[in-house]
Amino acid sequence: MAENTTVARPYAQAAFELARGKNALRAWSDGLQLAAAVAADARVKKLIANPRVRPEQIQDLILGVCGTHLAGEAQNLIKVLIQNQRLVLLPEIAALYESYRAEAERTLTAEVVSAFPLSDEQQAKITQALKKRLGRDISLVCKVDDTLLGGVIIRAGDLVIDGSVTGQLSKLAGALAH
Repeated sequence: MAENTTVARPYAQAAFELARGKNALRAWSDGLQLAAAVAADARVKKLIANPRVRPEQIQDLILGVCGTHLAGEAQNLIKVLIQNQRLVLLPEIAALYESYRAEAERTLTAEVVSAFPLSDEQQAKITQALKKRLGRDISLVCKVDDTLLGGVIIRAGDLVIDGSVTGQLSKLAGALAH
C-alpha cells in the first residue's frame, strides 16, 4: 500500500497541478473518480491482468466508458498509465488528487457516527464547531451505528473526537485501572 502511494504520488501531483493551472479542479476530480471506479471494477481488473488483452483494448474500454467526463489531458494520463502498466494505481491517484484538492480549497470531509440519526440542527452545530476549530469548510458524512449507546464519534482528517457513551465508559475503566 505504501509503495503504491509512493508510485502514485507523482501522477497525482502532476494531474493536480495541471488541473489547477486550467482552473478545472472539479472536472478533473469527477473524471478521475469515474476512471478509478472503472479501473477498480473486478471485471476490468481481470482484463488488465489478462496477457491476451492488448493495452489498446483496455484504453478503448476505459476511455469509452468515461466518455466526455475525461478532458484531453486526463485521457492522456490514462494512456500513460496503461503504457506503463500502472492503471491499477488509478484509485490511489484519484484519492491523492482529492487530498490535494481539499487542501487547496481549504475543505474537509468529516464523518460523524452516531447512535441515532442527527437532526439538521445538530448537523449544523457540528459543522460550525468543526469549521471554527479547523479553519476549513466542512462537509459532513453522517452514519448511524446502532451498537453505540449514545453520543457521537467524529473523524475529520487526523482528528478523532470520541464523544460516544461507549468511549467515555472505556476512558473511565482505564482511569480506574490505573
